[in-house]
Amino acid sequence: MSTPSKPRQWGVTAPISTASPTPHELQLTETLVEALKDYNLFESDQEARKREVVLGKLNTLTKEFVYQVSKKKGFPESLAREAGGKIFTYGSYRLGVHNAGSDIDCLSVLPRHVEREEFFTTMYDMLKEQKEVTEITAVNDAYVPVITMHFSGIPIDFVCARLSLARIPDDLELSDNNLLKNLDERCIRSLNGSRVTDDILRLVPNIPAFRIALRCVKLWAKKRAIYSNVMGFFGGVAWAMLVARICQLYPNACAGAIVSRFFRIMYQWNWPQPVLLKHMEDGPLPVRVWNPKLYPADKSHRMPIITPAYPSMCATHNVTDSTRTIMISEFKRAAECVDKIFIGAGQWPELFENHTFFQTYKYYLQVIASSDSAESQLKWSGMVESRLRQLVLKLELVDMLVLAHPYIKSLDRVHYCSTDQEALDAAYGVFNPQTTFALTEGNMDVNHMDLLRENGESVEGSDPQQEPRKVYTTTFFIGLFIEPKTAGTTGTRKLNISWPCAEFTKLVKAWDKYDEATMGITIKYIKSSMLPADVVEGDPKKLKRPQSKNKTGNPPAVNVEKPNKKMRSGTEEQADNAGMNNPVATGNGEESIATAPPAAEPVST
Repeated sequence: MSTPSKPRQWGVTAPISTASPTPHELQLTETLVEALKDYNLFESDQEARKREVVLGKLNTLTKEFVYQVSKKKGFPESLAREAGGKIFTYGSYRLGVHNAGSDIDCLSVLPRHVEREEFFTTMYDMLKEQKEVTEITAVNDAYVPVITMHFSGIPIDFVCARLSLARIPDDLELSDNNLLKNLDERCIRSLNGSRVTDDILRLVPNIPAFRIALRCVKLWAKKRAIYSNVMGFFGGVAWAMLVARICQLYPNACAGAIVSRFFRIMYQWNWPQPVLLKHMEDGPLPVRVWNPKLYPADKSHRMPIITPAYPSMCATHNVTDSTRTIMISEFKRAAECVDKIFIGAGQWPELFENHTFFQTYKYYLQVIASSDSAESQLKWSGMVESRLRQLVLKLELVDMLVLAHPYIKSLDRVHYCSTDQEALDAAYGVFNPQTTFALTEGNMDVNHMDLLRENGESVEGSDPQQEPRKVYTTTFFIGLFIEPKTAGTTGTRKLNISWPCAEFTKLVKAWDKYDEATMGITIKYIKSSMLPADVVEGDPKKLKRPQSKNKTGNPPAVNVEKPNKKMRSGTEEQADNAGMNNPVATGNGEESIATAPPAAEPVST
C-alpha cells in the first residue's frame, strides 16, 4: 500500500492547509475582484502598450548611453556597440499588480567601464533632453541612488548597477549570485530590487491568487495611510512578501481566503519574529547578511520582513514604535472587517474605507519645506521627507507623548506672493488661498498666472512689470497622541518637544546641497481645528476656505524680521522658532506644547 505523498513545502515551514477553496470562498473572491475594479486598479490595454513603449525607449537610451561613454573612453566602434546595457523592471510592475497611473521601477544594468557618476551626469542629461521627460531629479546620495522623472506622463524611478562584465548581453539574467562579486554596496542594493521581485514570483505557489490578494492588501494599506517605507510603515516589497508568505502557508487557497487569513495572521504574528519566504543562504560575498544574533542594529528591528534574494536584508528597518502600533491596530480592524464579510454581514468596500488621520488627534505637527523653484523644491522636499522618520524617533522619546503618527502623503503648494512678507508667511504656512494652488505629481511646473488674471486676483508688487514671486512649499503632518491625564490629576502639564524639533532642523540643514538663501524649514504644532481645509475636506485640488483664524478674526501672528536675502522663508529665526516662542494655547488648561529651543522655558497655560 503506497503512502500519501508529502505536500510540497513552499516556505520555511510546512503549509498550514492544502485544502482547495470552498464555493463560498470562490464566490467572495469574485466579489472582491469586482470591488477592486471599482477602484480603477486595472489599466487598459492602451495604457499597457504605452508603458511598453516607454520601457522600450528607456532601453534604447541605456544602450546609447553606454555607447557614448564607451566612445569617450576610446573604445573602437564595434566594441562600443557591443558593450550593450539592459533595463530590468521590478516592484509592482514586475509583479503584475501595478495600478492605472502607478509608477514603474526600472534598473539600468551597465558594464564595468561605465561609472555610476556617469549615470547621474551623462545619462541624466540625455534624459533631460527628451521632450517626453518632465520633473526629473537625481538623488545620487540616497540609500539606493535614483533618478526620478515622468516619462510620457508615467512616473519612473530609475536606478543603476555596474556589473563586473565587459558587456551586457540582451539575454542577461540576474539570478546568479556570482554576478554580485566585486560590486560596491550601492550596486548590490540597486540589483536587490529586481532580484527580490523575481524571487517572490518563484516562491509563490499560485501567482493569480497572489496577485489579486496583493492588489487588495495594497489598496487597503493606501486607503488606511500605512503604505510608505520612508515614513516608517511597510513599502510595496514588504507588503508583497507578507502576502507571498500567506500564499505559501495556504498553497491551494483562492484570493479571498488568502486575504482573510492574511489579516488574522498578521495581527497575531509574534513580532519581532521575522517573516521569511525561504531560508537565508550563504553566498560568494564578504557582505553583511541580516542576522540579529550578530548585529545589534538588526536585533532592534521591530517588524522584520527579510528579502529572499542573497544577500538577505530587512525591508522594514524603518518601522518605529509608533508605526508598529498603528499597523497592528489596522491589522486588527481589517481582520474584524473581513470576518464580517465572510459571514455575510459586510461588504468589501468597508475594508477600503478611508483613514481618519485628520480626525483622530487633537494636536499635530506641521513640517514645512520651502524653496523658490520647482526644481529645487523636488530635491529639498525629498530630502526632508527622507529624514522625517528621525523626527518621529526623537518624538517617541518625549515624556507624555505616547504616539507620533506620520502621515504618508505631503501637501505640495505654490504661492504667488507680491511682497517679501507674503513669501515669509507662505513658508510659515500662512497664505492667501486665492493666490495659492495645490500641486500634484506631474504638474509642478504649471504657471497659474493666466488663471489668476482670469479670477481678477492682483499679485503685483511695487513693480507692475515684474512677475510675482513664487514660493513652493511641501507640508508634512505628524499626529501627536498625548498620554491621558490620570484620575485625580490637576493643573497644567507641559509637553516639551523643543529638542526633537531643534535636532531635526539641524539635521536637514546639514545637507550638503542646502541653500539658506533659497530653502527653508519650519516646524510648528497646530490644533486639529486649525488644520488646512484641503486636507480635512479631502480635496487637494482647490483650497476651499481661508486658513482657520484666531479669536481676533486674523490669521495667527507671525513674528518675523524683514529678509535680507533672496529667500529666507523658514530659515533663521522664523524657521527655527516657528510657533516656538509664542506657542498657541492648547485649550482647556490641559497641557501646553513647547517647541522652543532647549534653552527656552516651556510655556504653560
